Amino acid sequence: MFDARPQHNEYLRHRAQQFRSQVERRLDGSLTEDEFRPLRLMNGVYLQLHAYMLRVAIPYGTISPDQMRTLALLASKWDKGYGHWTTRQNIQYNWPKLVDIPDMLDALADVGLHAIQTSGNTIRNVTTDAFAGAAADEVTDPRPYAELLRAWSTDHAEFQFLPRKFKIAISGGEKDRAVIAAHDIGLRLRRNEQGQLGFQVWIGGGLGRTPLLGKVVREFLPEADLLPYVEAIISAYNLAGRRDNKYKARIKITVAERGLEVMRDEIEAEFLSRRDVFTGIDQDLLQELKAVYAAPAFRNQEDGDLEAQRAANVGFRSWTDTNLSAHKAPGYASVMVTFKAPGQTPGDASAEQMNLLADLAERYGHHDLRISHDQNVVLPHVHKSDLFALYQELKAVGLATANAGLISDIVACPGMDYCALATARSIPIAQDIADHFRARELEEDIGKIDIRISGCINACGHHHLGHIGILGLDRAGVENYQITLGGDGYDIPAIGQRPGAGFPAEEVVPAIDRIIDAYLDLRESAEERFIDAYRRVGAAPFKAALYPADA
Repeated sequence: MFDARPQHNEYLRHRAQQFRSQVERRLDGSLTEDEFRPLRLMNGVYLQLHAYMLRVAIPYGTISPDQMRTLALLASKWDKGYGHWTTRQNIQYNWPKLVDIPDMLDALADVGLHAIQTSGNTIRNVTTDAFAGAAADEVTDPRPYAELLRAWSTDHAEFQFLPRKFKIAISGGEKDRAVIAAHDIGLRLRRNEQGQLGFQVWIGGGLGRTPLLGKVVREFLPEADLLPYVEAIISAYNLAGRRDNKYKARIKITVAERGLEVMRDEIEAEFLSRRDVFTGIDQDLLQELKAVYAAPAFRNQEDGDLEAQRAANVGFRSWTDTNLSAHKAPGYASVMVTFKAPGQTPGDASAEQMNLLADLAERYGHHDLRISHDQNVVLPHVHKSDLFALYQELKAVGLATANAGLISDIVACPGMDYCALATARSIPIAQDIADHFRARELEEDIGKIDIRISGCINACGHHHLGHIGILGLDRAGVENYQITLGGDGYDIPAIGQRPGAGFPAEEVVPAIDRIIDAYLDLRESAEERFIDAYRRVGAAPFKAALYPADA
């Protein structure tokens, strides 16, 4: 796997030292908070409700065991013993002291990690499929392209002060697992009729207060043109994007207001003028990265006693039924380790758990770990003969919950328990829903379903893309939760629609209960997922179940 060390360490330490000086000036009063704010945001430091928060970039979600141990060190030494996986494949620390953050950045620099561009109006962490390099349906591994984009975009002088933040996602599978339609730029690897490798290019997607799905601006972009074309898109946006209103400054609004054809013409003109500047150095680097990301040396052996172990252990059988994904190599599986155990805050990972995952990746996973968009961790390469041993070790630290993709595998932002922007709590709602359906013993019967919760209109929980989405708002000082139905970020991109009025906190679980009961009555078979039933019958029967008095 790619390792930024040692060539980047010196620069990262320079940035950490620079920030250390800025923190000292803030603490001695030489800088006001208003003066300090843009400086700390350049280093991923936010001021939350109760403390500062540090957001650390995990480039395209790929992380090595020693990097994972460093994340555990930050949690145990400078935080309260845990970190929080985000929906953009990063990790957040919610309780650091400002004086300690430069030391945290120094520790990150030692293993090639940083917090650069995890905030601000710049290009954020490039994200991709957590199963990249392993998925059975993969056209090609997207990680070399993601690393190329990361290296190009980090401290790109032209794009440090964009109209608004900018997010890029890249998908390499036949099935999109990177939510490309909800990003400022979405890139989908594909081959044209001649077998040439390239990208379908989307622009103008995004969530927040104005959720919009992206549009295809290029059906096929040759592989060699990736950087000049992406640069052309961002340059055109940098010139045309609004700066008079931050709520209308994202590229999704620029595309919506000016029209896709106008944007396409400007992008293509910019592309032609920039293309010749790229002399081939980017393609040389890409070939190096492809070699770096070559598949590990997979073992060629039998599955061992897997089926006997499944038959003898109900918990293991359930876990293998839900938490495994098909792998391109015979005899292997990809393992989803969910951080949604009963009573747990979705996405919270303890230092003990992170250290164990590092060990397990070395023992069973070819030294490879991924952070997923769903606030979980993936071991992408595990031989099936090792699955039972892996399961037992995960179980010892509460990480063998068999619920990947089920109703308790809820995506939720930190909400009003931490976030200064939040208008309602997310974590207790997620916990209550999960506990309720576990108590009803319906998880497996309900099957695959995606519930997402955001504590404000900024939509960090991606509620718009949930099969069932929940948005917490403040209504005259009282938490009120809007429910949306039919969203999807993967199979058929769709923004969830609101069927009616919101609910107070104590009525959210009963409301979800009515929706699920309606689904169980309406589905044609146990194999028909909630989202498929919703698409087949439409919103009306679910709305009637949700608002029985109106019906």
